[in-house]
Amino acid sequence: MNPVFQFSHYLLKRQVIALTGKFRFFNPAGDLVMFCEQKMFKFKEDYRVFTDEAKTQEVLQIKARQIIDFSAAYDVFDSAAGQKVGTLRRKGFKSMLRDEWEVLDANDQPLGLLFEDSIALALLRRLILGTLLPQNYDMLINGQRVADLRQKFTLFGYRLMLDFSMDTTNQLDRRLGIAAGILLASIEGKQN
Repeated sequence: MNPVFQFSHYLLKRQVIALTGKFRFFNPAGDLVMFCEQKMFKFKEDYRVFTDEAKTQEVLQIKARQIIDFSAAYDVFDSAAGQKVGTLRRKGFKSMLRDEWEVLDANDQPLGLLFEDSIALALLRRLILGTLLPQNYDMLINGQRVADLRQKFTLFGYRLMLDFSMDTTNQLDRRLGIAAGILLASIEGKQN
């Protein structure tokens, strides 16, 4: 696996003004370790993750299965190996009140869940406070908490802290965690 996936903490920054989604990942030392760009003019959402902004080495692909899908499923592929790592599938109606995603393995078998912190806070965000109340997500694999994805409050821009430090037994493939961060940042951007 590529060394860009070795860190237990990342900071994801979404570019504010861009025709397509552009995301940058920084390691704990503040160095840029990944750059992601959503492909333009695609009917199905398609994200490509590179080791740098020059796009010299692609490490990850995230592709929507369908054009429009209320319960959208996004397949995550390791670009170097050319194989599917897993899938993140949004739970349609459940995500109206509180974002909830299924985490699936490469054979579409359930591994765990990614969900917004609480229904009460989710409703406050959607109905009253909007981006003034940053989002917080937990990821569980086999019932064990393996990641915390926490939005940082900023007046301009979008920042998401990805913390995998509680995953001491490496149950979560970091590539799925990185893909989850990109999808959350992208969908939050469309909702606002």
